[in-house]
Amino acid sequence: MAKEKNKLDKIHMRDLSLRCIIGVNDEERREKQDVSINVTLYIDLQKACLSDSLADSVDYKAIKKRIIEEVEGSSCQLLESLAEKTASLCLEEKRVRKVRVTVDKPGALRFCRSVAVEIIRKRS
Repeated sequence: MAKEKNKLDKIHMRDLSLRCIIGVNDEERREKQDVSINVTLYIDLQKACLSDSLADSVDYKAIKKRIIEEVEGSSCQLLESLAEKTASLCLEEKRVRKVRVTVDKPGALRFCRSVAVEIIRKRS
């Protein structure tokens, strides 16, 4: 059965819990806060499924390590900016065609479990 043209598979990295400086208010800039990041990598995995070889997929462990390094060293004011940096990092991997990034900030608003920003970026 031929794979539908332009149909991409997905690799999910769920609930990556990190700490970083995030926010616009002075009190938010003093100490690192919790964020939760979800990433979906869109990639054609057909070759990897058949070969069972990492060389035909993406090394999501390496991508995760790069996300951790970037996020924990960041000092963004906006969730939007942190999401954009994370998406750009993921698209540096040549096999990733599209990425969806959601960044949650627990306790950002009173009476809300969290506030989240979700973006989708495609390789140009």
